[in-house]
Amino acid sequence: MMSKPAEPLPKKNNENPLTPALRYLSHQPRSIREIYEYLTKKGFDEGLVLETIEMLKEKEYLNDEIFTRNFVESRINHKPKSKFALAYELNKKGIDSAIIEAALEAYDDRDLALKAVQPKLKPWTRLDGEKFKKKILNFLQYRGFKPDVSISIFNELAQSEQKNTD
Repeated sequence: MMSKPAEPLPKKNNENPLTPALRYLSHQPRSIREIYEYLTKKGFDEGLVLETIEMLKEKEYLNDEIFTRNFVESRINHKPKSKFALAYELNKKGIDSAIIEAALEAYDDRDLALKAVQPKLKPWTRLDGEKFKKKILNFLQYRGFKPDVSISIFNELAQSEQKNTD
């Protein structure tokens, strides 16, 4: 039995996209573009989607500036990444580059790298020098930090570790 090719969802011209939008927002904050893509993928008429987005913006359920600040704050506290990596994630969510720049200007990649690597230090300090270096450099590279920042952090940690053993 052959399956039919997937057909696009029929337009939901008569239904109100507000309820699905609120349900989608209830799980976690979203950007305006995420809501737009969600509702259009569900088959809602673009005009209704845009009206719903305007209504949500008026009621302050949607605000890309607040979303961006909260997103950056959360990432930095729970899973620090480089400013480049954070900007990339936010760009994928449809956030304007001016909003991204404003949200990230207060942060320094060096501080973020140090914060990212701190929880990993205790288990990694038992490793020999080369493995320790490789772990730190790979970890920071994976989080989007430039090599010069990663090497600087490694050198600082290696010096402080050497002082602790002396």
